[in-house]
Amino acid sequence: MILALFLSAPSAMGQAATRKLTTVDALRRFPAYYHLQNILVRGEFVEAGSRMQFRADEQTVDLMLADGVHTTRGPVEIRAQLIDVGRLEPGDPRLKGYTGAARDADRWPRPGEELLLNVTGVTEAETLSTVTVRALALEPWRYEGQIVTLAGQFRGRNLFGDLPGAPAKSKYDFVLRSGTGAVWVTGLRAKGRGFDLDVDARVDTGRWLEITGVVKRERSLVTIEATKIIATTPRTEVGTEEPTALPDPPAPVEVVFSSPSQDETDVATASVVRVQFSRGLNLPSIARGFAVSYVGGQVPVPLEFRTTYDFATRAVEIRFTQALAPVRTVKVEILDGLKGFDGAVVMPWSVTFTTGP
Repeated sequence: MILALFLSAPSAMGQAATRKLTTVDALRRFPAYYHLQNILVRGEFVEAGSRMQFRADEQTVDLMLADGVHTTRGPVEIRAQLIDVGRLEPGDPRLKGYTGAARDADRWPRPGEELLLNVTGVTEAETLSTVTVRALALEPWRYEGQIVTLAGQFRGRNLFGDLPGAPAKSKYDFVLRSGTGAVWVTGLRAKGRGFDLDVDARVDTGRWLEITGVVKRERSLVTIEATKIIATTPRTEVGTEEPTALPDPPAPVEVVFSSPSQDETDVATASVVRVQFSRGLNLPSIARGFAVSYVGGQVPVPLEFRTTYDFATRAVEIRFTQALAPVRTVKVEILDGLKGFDGAVVMPWSVTFTTGP
């Protein structure tokens, strides 16, 4: 029964697998191929000023999170769609909420210049203990230069568009696929005892091969320089199913310092309030994230102010449109709208101080 499943028409298998396993490096080199494709990538979330990025093997790409999706620390696998911003028109609804990495307001980015991952799912990355096509597709840098043996389905000379480019080593290069991962095989022809496969014939793509060879990366493509090829039976890789569980929400953001400090007195009426946070903030949320008022009477009196944000120190500065009144008690508090750069909630906080005469 299992054998019949794997030897069914290869076109059906190609249609069923819609998510491509890849690396940040490959996304950056082949943006046209991956544009608007559903992908699975392994790496970690990092903060870059006001932006959130995804990093793997020293390569990064900007990202935004779909509703209900949260970041987490440590290695993760993300389900996402790559958006090459320059291939869309300004105002495209798929870019709603994205302000751009460093976009000049007078110039829309060129294709390939500004990439964005729209993340729809996050799962903790399990340790890849066995070398498989999936493992090589997601973390090729871990195995580069090593001799490996793995199995997969023969896919000819990329007859189903599994990969974005070709190594062009010889006319016998072919793609090996298992699950939703794929790699190139070079160095040997797909020929051996009982088989002689044609890289240009789809009829041969139902066959499974076991490859032994050295893992290489060339022009962001993962290849195996084969030293041995034998026929094998179809196999199922562990971990090829779509992940569904989401990690716990990110840890809350906390205030670590303020000036003036709690209950400070004789504060200058021209003072600027400075509030520093444990992690970076979501820039658009800052405008609606604070309230300032005079307190001590029956009804608090709201004050007008402007905010600026220092990305390097993760600090918000509050400047008042008019000098504070002398000998008044002022309260600064955080509202529910303030969020961390990764969507985390900010812990409730307030500070009260009194101005001088």
